[in-house]
Amino acid sequence: MDRKQVFIQFGLGPIGCQVMEILLERRGLNLGAAIDIDPHKVGRDAGELLASKRHLGVAVRGDAEATLGQTLADTVILTTCSSFAALEEQLMLCIRHGKNVITSCEELSWPWQEDADRARRIDAAARKAGVSVLATGVNPGFAMDALPLLLTSACRRVTSVRVERHQDASRRRLPFQRKIGAGLDRETFMAHVETGQIRHVGFRQSVQMIAAGLGWQLEEIEERVEPAMADKALEGPHTRVEKGNVAGLIQTAIGYMGGRPVIQLELQAFIGHPQPKDAIFIEGEPAFHSEIPGGLNGDIATCSMLANALPAVRDARPGLLTMRDVGLTSWFASA
Repeated sequence: MDRKQVFIQFGLGPIGCQVMEILLERRGLNLGAAIDIDPHKVGRDAGELLASKRHLGVAVRGDAEATLGQTLADTVILTTCSSFAALEEQLMLCIRHGKNVITSCEELSWPWQEDADRARRIDAAARKAGVSVLATGVNPGFAMDALPLLLTSACRRVTSVRVERHQDASRRRLPFQRKIGAGLDRETFMAHVETGQIRHVGFRQSVQMIAAGLGWQLEEIEERVEPAMADKALEGPHTRVEKGNVAGLIQTAIGYMGGRPVIQLELQAFIGHPQPKDAIFIEGEPAFHSEIPGGLNGDIATCSMLANALPAVRDARPGLLTMRDVGLTSWFASA
């Protein structure tokens, strides 16, 4: 079998399993191996972990080194963590075995300012190995950076960009609800904000990607995370929120240039949001507003972005890439 028809799934949490299911819907694509360190998953057929409970004949393995070395595949879907620093070892392992990597790691979506030395190491290793590495997802990777940048293509000039992503978090998976602090009291929420446990990772990276795409040199990026409080008891499939507790978060990031805000991102993600949407406001010539009523489903869109990046990554130049580098991606029917 052509190695370009085979992928490896590394990380079998909710995101990894859904990406795997999406890719297996495409004609001509096959799962070569599935890797996870969870002892309750190792040894099981990978298909048992999918919503479809299909038999794949591929047992989950815990030894990444051996699995990557023994599997004839050209791309790894790496969905293990949000931290670039924590992911570096796994990235290098994939690169050493000559595999392209598509990852959901938010901090890797635009690493050139926050973690430039580590980014240069990954870039150099990938170039030497002749493979491509891309981090993507719905946010960062699309809704709050790549899509706004694409929309500015219709402008003669741009003076500011504002993005609003409002989500009813009751539709999201349990790990996301925990990440936004749903169900906590205010004091616990703010304590977790201070330690970085509660926040949506990748906001700074999205601001920086937009600024780089527009050729803007920002003087400062200001971030803030506040609780969205429940004014009544709220019930979701995974989480119950008592009246007066935290339903989720409101997170903002503002990039300043010339002393004024030129890039503004706002995420409202809480249980029971009354008006979910994805909206982009471009000021310039022409000025316009683009909106997706109801908003993009975060879990479906994240997994689809990862899956649909496969052809672009396979065709891309070697090195550490961002969504600015790979061009337009789209749904595809077959390998």
